[in-house]
Amino acid sequence: MSLLKQEVVQYAYVVNDIEAACRRWTQLLGAGPFYLTKHHKSENVIYRGKPCDMDVSYAFGYSGPAQIQLVQQHNDAPSVYRDMYTDGAEGLHHVAYLTKTWEADKARFEAAGYPALLELVSAARVAYLDTRAAIGCFTEIYEDNLPVRRSFAAWKASHEFWDGVTDPIRAIDAD
Repeated sequence: MSLLKQEVVQYAYVVNDIEAACRRWTQLLGAGPFYLTKHHKSENVIYRGKPCDMDVSYAFGYSGPAQIQLVQQHNDAPSVYRDMYTDGAEGLHHVAYLTKTWEADKARFEAAGYPALLELVSAARVAYLDTRAAIGCFTEIYEDNLPVRRSFAAWKASHEFWDGVTDPIRAIDAD
């Protein structure tokens, strides 16, 4: 029996220069526009059981039906991003799933030997499960709620009606 039977909603990559990475994804694959939040602050960031002060920027965009997240960590704080990529390395970091049974799903993964190394609250509760040995990257479970679904839908609609040129990088509204 699988631990989680949901659709992958996101493929996330650690990058060194988030704006340059947005431009590469746009130019090479027609992805975008990317919605960027610089130096994002989340609540209750817990990494390996301790408070974490990672300084990260995130960009979200679509490439066809796939949501692409780009992540740049600006400091050397220990984090799930530094666990997988040391300074200077880039690549696929995690696949993400929305779940309405966040606590149960997290517990099921942990019981199977895939601990949550990072937990935080952003627009919802988030956990990064260490599935690297099994699938080569982390698995992120994101609590499914209406604000998250609305953001994802707006970004996807933006991609579908975008001309591929105008404003490829856009700031995420503070709302």
